Amino acid sequence: MKIFKDFKDFVNRGNLLDLSVGVIIGTAFTGLVKSTTTNLINPLIGLFTGKSSNLTSQKLVVSDNLVFTYGAFLNDVINFLITAFVVFLLVKFIHKYLIKPKAAAPKKPSDEAVLLGEIKELLEEQNKKQSKSK
Repeated sequence: MKIFKDFKDFVNRGNLLDLSVGVIIGTAFTGLVKSTTTNLINPLIGLFTGKSSNLTSQKLVVSDNLVFTYGAFLNDVINFLITAFVVFLLVKFIHKYLIKPKAAAPKKPSDEAVLLGEIKELLEEQNKKQSKSK
């Protein structure tokens, strides 16, 4: 029974809901990236290469049993690069504008600096005493 209570607490904390929203948005974003690659980038590549505008149809046939579909691989690489770049930009934006950097703790002076400060004070006191005695 305790496990059900723990699970209920976990679900009610919102972590599961946040994760679900992230998965749904990620799935929708994957569809958008695939559409961008298929409908915009592939025709541009086809325009410059003079070949088919569909990268997935590009292949190297060595024999009937050995076919390298390098176009599908290039299509997946382009999809990955676009997705990775957008995620990079989102993380960079979140860290820059939404996550406040923690204030740095004031640095303590080193032992040498403290010692030099004490020596300076002693010398100033000696100079004052010598000035008064003159």
